[in-house]
Amino acid sequence: MGSGVEAFRAEVAGASAHVTVGTPLARLTTLRVGGPAAAVVTVDDEAALQRTVVAAHTHGLPLLVVGRGSNLLVGDDGWPGVVLRLGEGFRGLRLDGTTVRAGAAEPMPSVAVTTARAGLGGFAWGAAVPGSMGGGVRMNAGAHGADMADTLVTATVLDVRTGELTDWGPDRLALGYRTSALDAAHVVTAVTLTLTPADAGEVLAEIDRIRTWRRTHQPLERPSCGSVFTNPPGTSAGALIEEAGLKGQRIGGAEVSTRHANFIVTDTDARAADVAALIDHVVRTVAERTGTVLRPEVVRPDVADPTR
Repeated sequence: MGSGVEAFRAEVAGASAHVTVGTPLARLTTLRVGGPAAAVVTVDDEAALQRTVVAAHTHGLPLLVVGRGSNLLVGDDGWPGVVLRLGEGFRGLRLDGTTVRAGAAEPMPSVAVTTARAGLGGFAWGAAVPGSMGGGVRMNAGAHGADMADTLVTATVLDVRTGELTDWGPDRLALGYRTSALDAAHVVTAVTLTLTPADAGEVLAEIDRIRTWRRTHQPLERPSCGSVFTNPPGTSAGALIEEAGLKGQRIGGAEVSTRHANFIVTDTDARAADVAALIDHVVRTVAERTGTVLRPEVVRPDVADPTR
């Protein structure tokens, strides 16, 4: 452990911040690949969060925020700095009429079910997204014809460069198709939604239909990052990948799913390099055979990012 990491750990560790070193990131991502992090910090309150980001900056350690790891591909060399995770203190849900306030670490499926049981509609689709609320805002997650932008009122955001917490509305967030104005310098800590009154039984039945569709159409039994590519206008990435003859294509321990071509699944011996190479191969092949350039929605963090 380097002196910078040692000093960082001594400065940050406490009752509301748990620090480990050398943790394999394969344990923290749904692809189950990725090398170790110099330090992983799980924080449980805003004071520990702010202390952590300031200390990382002070000691020159690049910062990577990881939620449920469902849209993340970290390299086999791992992460040379701090991986920041929001702990139990950033979970929870508060309902006030049709207004919903959720911690950024709260899983989207749990928000979908809890709000449905409370007789609120508009977020059933969240049952299909295996990510956290904070990650859902960052990428404007969506499924089944809906997305975060449909119901989001504000997101509370920490700027890691200043330690300042502010509320961002839809205009500032600039939510687009799987995009937002949030970048590597921003950590979402809480999310406020406005939903609509609905029959609880009907919304829960909608969630059951969504879950059944996922079990039927997606390779949930194997590690993946969910959809790898965004859908081009007027078509689907999965259809283009299948048209290019890539279903079942393998590189090392990574495979284009035979059940849904917009999923890459991994074996126990897979490396992050296998997944990255397969993504690049799919992009090249689909472009050559269909003329469409696919855009990955999976995030590959870059330590050279100047905002870190």
